[in-house]
Amino acid sequence: MNQALVRTDFKFQNQTSVYHGKVRDVYTIGNELLVMIATDRISAFDVVLPKGIPYKGQMLNQIAAMFLDATADIVPNWKLDTPDPMVTVGRYCKTFPVEMIIRGYLTGSSWRSYKAGAREICGVPLPEGMKEHQRFPKPIITPTTKATEGHDEDISKEEIIKQGLVSASDYEQLENYTLALFERGSQMAAKQGLILVDTKYEFGKIDDKIFLIDEIHTPDSSRYFYSEGYEERFAAGEQQRQLSKEFVREWLMSNGFQGKEGQVVPEITESYAQSVSDRYRELFEHITGSTFIPETATNVLERVERNIRKYLANL
Repeated sequence: MNQALVRTDFKFQNQTSVYHGKVRDVYTIGNELLVMIATDRISAFDVVLPKGIPYKGQMLNQIAAMFLDATADIVPNWKLDTPDPMVTVGRYCKTFPVEMIIRGYLTGSSWRSYKAGAREICGVPLPEGMKEHQRFPKPIITPTTKATEGHDEDISKEEIIKQGLVSASDYEQLENYTLALFERGSQMAAKQGLILVDTKYEFGKIDDKIFLIDEIHTPDSSRYFYSEGYEERFAAGEQQRQLSKEFVREWLMSNGFQGKEGQVVPEITESYAQSVSDRYRELFEHITGSTFIPETATNVLERVERNIRKYLANL
């Protein structure tokens, strides 16, 4: 039976707002704390699919918590605690309205643009003659605007600064943090026999101090290749074995859906939802090097609410 948690609608003491994102429900408490619930919703092509994926929220939350702890020496982050396997409580930050996307390889949307003739992404020039899944000489940062609804839009560093979205000095710091986080994530992935291909980071501020926020290095925000066989597959022009959400996008595309107007999301059966859950478990165990232990409950919604209320009451 699909026990996926797809919606919360809690009312906590001192709650000032709630935001229901594509995957996460975020509660602001007293404009000082954020309670972020990683639901079992799944999105692709900026569309939330109509059925949840069992244990997906727990897996994503636990991966993100692990990487936040493992990178806290590089940049301070928002995380304070994880009172439930699906919940992170952290500092409320004023969010920068851009996402810092960093790419180590020409793949996914960057490859699709390149194949269509683009030789520049977000103001970053790309070499001629590259092939799909080829490693860049050095990682490139290709930021996007952070849309509250609809699609994020590519934007250049120069345009970000020109529009006043981020100051020049802050942007330089965001770039430095992004490169350092990607390097650490790549090192950790390599120990698990993986390649961190691309990912995104989000940042915010408390007073004048920059914090890393949201999730990092999860399969929802990142793409991984298996290291073994990468060179052979690349040389033969074959597709790489991936650990990412790309398999969901590919399934949707094969069923005629790419998020375009007029297209209908294909039916997600219980068996397909379970197969996606199984793939996410594979992702979790490869990325973390740990066996996934599902937190079962007769009523997941009640467990999550109880654990949050207990945590907030003890502050």
